[in-house]
Amino acid sequence: MRVGVDLIEIDRVRRALERHGDGFRERCFTRAERDYCEGKANPAQHYAGRFAAKEAVGKALGTGVHFTWKEIEIRGRPKPGVHLSGRTALAAERLGARQIELSMTHSRELAAAVAVVIDVGETPDTENGADERRLDA
Repeated sequence: MRVGVDLIEIDRVRRALERHGDGFRERCFTRAERDYCEGKANPAQHYAGRFAAKEAVGKALGTGVHFTWKEIEIRGRPKPGVHLSGRTALAAERLGARQIELSMTHSRELAAAVAVVIDVGETPDTENGADERRLDA
């Protein structure tokens, strides 16, 4: 089991959205993520949460994110899930990652995320109501 955590200032993401516009959005977020965030009253808050989640997943996998932002897609509400693709999915498979659990939160100023990677051979806690989300789903 591996854990990744990230915390980001929402205003920092807001400034990036203003300064770099669609370039930042398209480089870091999938179409579905952009549609979700843009449909909210405060898009920067939701972009920041997803940005922190991607960072946390990269840290938990131990691979970092580098230039694979869109290969880590944050899906779902109310319980967010993670969909991996491309090189990031291949790296996760080589590392033996079977499942990724994700929790996200935000205040007015900050967005945070915690990712837990459960490896092949580890048993998820489904007896206590934990949602079992496999990477191959």
